[in-house]
Amino acid sequence: MASSSTIRFQVESALAHRFPSALTPPARMVRPVVPTGIGPLDELVQGGFPVGAMTELVGDVCSGRMSLALSFLSQVTAAEKVCAWIDASNTFNPAAASAAGVDLRRLLWVRCGVSETVSEQETRKFTLPPECFTPKPVLKGLHGGGHGTHPRNEVKGLSAAVGKFLSDETVRARCAEPFSKPRPTPQTFEPNLRPSSTSVRTPRRGRTYDAVEQALRCADLLIQTGGFSAIILDFGEIASEVVSRIDLSTWHRYRVAAEQTQASIVLLSQYACAKSSSELQLRLSPLEDTNEERTVFTGLSAHVEVMRQRFTQTPSNVVPMRKPPQRAQDARWTHRASWVGPR
Repeated sequence: MASSSTIRFQVESALAHRFPSALTPPARMVRPVVPTGIGPLDELVQGGFPVGAMTELVGDVCSGRMSLALSFLSQVTAAEKVCAWIDASNTFNPAAASAAGVDLRRLLWVRCGVSETVSEQETRKFTLPPECFTPKPVLKGLHGGGHGTHPRNEVKGLSAAVGKFLSDETVRARCAEPFSKPRPTPQTFEPNLRPSSTSVRTPRRGRTYDAVEQALRCADLLIQTGGFSAIILDFGEIASEVVSRIDLSTWHRYRVAAEQTQASIVLLSQYACAKSSSELQLRLSPLEDTNEERTVFTGLSAHVEVMRQRFTQTPSNVVPMRKPPQRAQDARWTHRASWVGPR
């Protein structure tokens, strides 16, 4: 005689299409996904990152968050779609993104928390002075016109050069004997007075909050505007105590807006701050050496664990009585160096 559970299963299977409201569980919204380009991870999360929802990549520094995000962007830009990278940490490298396969023509890079003075200084580092492009004047002398001046004029700067060569600093640098360095005079400041402008200035803590606030405003503007298939919000280098102070209503607003515009939002952080607003949450462990060779570096091994996945694809519309077999919740893959080759 059949058991009660077997009879119940047969009755539910026979009447599931006739009475869907009584025997069928509520419909779940299974969203379309975009593959990340990493086979073990796509198999773990059943296809890739969801479209129209928020994905959270949590991990410490050097855990592979940025490489995973770049691999995801390479798949999106390969489909001729536009993406955006909101860089609140100022760590995005366009050369590394291009090497990972990202089409930079379809990527909007927003740098947050960078002042105009800093950007001007960075441009001056790579800008040559105009003197480098002006040809030197031809010197006409006694040696055939243009081959130098008179020997008396050439000897004029010799004494100054020799004096500079034999200065105290040069002699000390060339001498192997120890010498005593003068001790610096300690500077003391009164409590009621401010330090002078010559003192060392420490970076203000408010700059971090300004970068976070600017990044949130840019993300809000891009999500509400629409037209971006993927938006990366990079808080990877921001301290966890700063990211944890962001209101939960902000992430809820991003989730609703992403569902309306069908954009994939990927959040990179060290702390899981989106909570229930994220549909997929992955925690990445620090990268480890593969140790395949004793003297040659061959690559790094990455490990990811699924901390939260809101909806999964179910094979049937009938809830079984027994607990279904649990699938794996973690995946591993290897980033091989370019000189190793396939193995």
